[in-house]
Amino acid sequence: MSKKGNIGVTSDNIFPVIKKFLYSDHEIFLRELISNAVDATQKLKTLASVGEAKCELGDTRVRVIINKDKKTLTVQDHGIGMTAEEVDKYINQIAFSGAEEFVNKYKDKAEAIIGHFGLGFYSAFMVADKVEIFSLSYKEDAQAVHWSCDGSPEYTMEETIKAERGTDIVLHINEEYAQYLEDATVEGLLTKYCKFLPVEIAFGMKKEWKDGKQVETGEENVINDTNPAWTRKPADLTEEDYTKFYHQLYPHQMDEPLFHIHLNVDYPFNLTGVLYFPKIKNNIDIQRNKIQLYCNQVFVTDEVENIVPQYLTLLHGVIDSPDIPLNVSRSYLQSDNNVKKISNHITKKVADKLAEIFKNNREEFEQKWDDIKLFIQYGMLSDEKFYDRAVGFALLKNIDGKYATFAEYKEQVKENQTDKNGDLIVLYAQDADASYAYIQRAKEKGYDVLLMDGELDVHAMSQYEQKSFEATDGSKLAIRFVRVDSDVIENIIQKEDKAKVELTASEEDALRYTFESQLPKTDKTRYDVSLEAVSADALPVFLTQNEFMRRMKEMSAHQQGMAFYGNIPDQYNLVVNTANEKVKNLLAEIIATCEAGVSPLLEQIAAKKTEEDALREAQKGKKEADLTQEEKDAVTNVTKEMAALKMQLKEQYATYAASSEKIKQLIDIAMLAAGQLKGEALAKFVNRSVELL
Repeated sequence: MSKKGNIGVTSDNIFPVIKKFLYSDHEIFLRELISNAVDATQKLKTLASVGEAKCELGDTRVRVIINKDKKTLTVQDHGIGMTAEEVDKYINQIAFSGAEEFVNKYKDKAEAIIGHFGLGFYSAFMVADKVEIFSLSYKEDAQAVHWSCDGSPEYTMEETIKAERGTDIVLHINEEYAQYLEDATVEGLLTKYCKFLPVEIAFGMKKEWKDGKQVETGEENVINDTNPAWTRKPADLTEEDYTKFYHQLYPHQMDEPLFHIHLNVDYPFNLTGVLYFPKIKNNIDIQRNKIQLYCNQVFVTDEVENIVPQYLTLLHGVIDSPDIPLNVSRSYLQSDNNVKKISNHITKKVADKLAEIFKNNREEFEQKWDDIKLFIQYGMLSDEKFYDRAVGFALLKNIDGKYATFAEYKEQVKENQTDKNGDLIVLYAQDADASYAYIQRAKEKGYDVLLMDGELDVHAMSQYEQKSFEATDGSKLAIRFVRVDSDVIENIIQKEDKAKVELTASEEDALRYTFESQLPKTDKTRYDVSLEAVSADALPVFLTQNEFMRRMKEMSAHQQGMAFYGNIPDQYNLVVNTANEKVKNLLAEIIATCEAGVSPLLEQIAAKKTEEDALREAQKGKKEADLTQEEKDAVTNVTKEMAALKMQLKEQYATYAASSEKIKQLIDIAMLAAGQLKGEALAKFVNRSVELL
């Protein structure tokens, strides 16, 4: 038998279409060919098990063989093989169910080709100038067949002699892809794509170090584990088996996994796998792409964002489903019902596993909370359903290292930390050391402080606040998270109305202008001065920052749509506590020292104020259009003169402040307590403190 013909397509552009698809991913040709070889081997085993194949199974390994002299790469199996009729049907009739329709429909959607139309074999032409098939069917009295094609629609097929059952696919590698004749390249691809195939894949011989060099041992180098953990029953596996498999998946991962989940579903979709909770660090991006997707033990990808929710990509492990095709577009994955069902199932299994550990061994769960916190928060922020499941086991940790769920924590602090308006104030610190003084002050009042130093904590707090506000189960409670160092504790949790500042206007100006003159001036930070009668035992001067604005700026670091807040300068309020005895004494000193220069200015300002009031009273009731230019100028001139006098007043207080070590020391203490005293300013503070001693 000898035959020539054209491959059964009506368009000559079938090969360019295939090559277009494989241009950026040409390495998967090896995966496709070996998958076909494994399928042929598995089919033979099935036929033998039901008595339809009378031959002995014998050697069933799939082998990959490189011949550098001939520039060929061969994939060899001992599976069912093909007859000439089968080669004609499965090779010569590409997508025989509708080749012309396929080409017309998919030539501009190349990513949908392989996997939908069984064109895996033709991926070989991406790297080969010529492809040959030598095949002998398992059927009795079968005749071996030789098929050859150079990448055009023309082929030749003839009878040949082949000693062993099965199929050899011989690729004559194109010079451009000579890397596929290198042992290291091919072994890397086999390890990547074929590591867990159910039939042994052999490539070359095992090597060992001997006399300072690597020598072959004479034993075939089997690439894969044919019976990986996810294909076995959970009852047959020990904790040691799961840990061993984890390190088999991630040989360079030093940490042990925290928990694992074994997936095993056969209805209404097929899904197996093992997922691990790794120790998750504080950088979400570098943690992703760790779940490996397989289809019948064939590696597909580790980019699974379209198959599982984004937050689940922080997990490690394997999922395997024949219901997810090997090569499909992202839009297909996003709309496929099986993919959605698989995603929902995995989400539920993960939540159920965490809830089970929390319920049955809370102590262990708390010990591992810091390592899984980022993952759980990410899930709660990303998925409403996951939030509903996770809120019962998601934990908060206080600065003493004690844990509680949000519901538990509300009950613990509700009585003591509810302010005069009925709002529950949850105190937190992002840096326990930097906020130490504020934390101690809160503890003296009997308050508890949470440690919220995680990457997503600021988002989690906002979510808790919002969920409490929206509660429909009768638990609605106005809750506000406030950083403990954002203000003095008396102001954060107000139990009564604020005391009034009992100073005259000129006394308020004296304090305000004095402190304003010595505040740092930078483009990135703005400082304002306010006067409050906090309490006699509160600090004389301290910095506060608006909780909302600071939180928005922190959230902007992780949310692109909030970049506006990130560009706003930091804003702080320097609070001068007029109830503090030191401030009272300082005010008396300011007034006494500055009286000679200030008193005349105050008298002139008062006179100008009287003059301005008289002019405005005279113009009262008149429309702007009825005023003469002289009348308008009179008011404007008085206002300017008064502004100039106030500027002189500020300069008087600034001159005093510039020579006052007390003013500088009080400001620096406030800056130091807020963690903002650095560099030259810190050095000056230290030197000044020594001198004041």
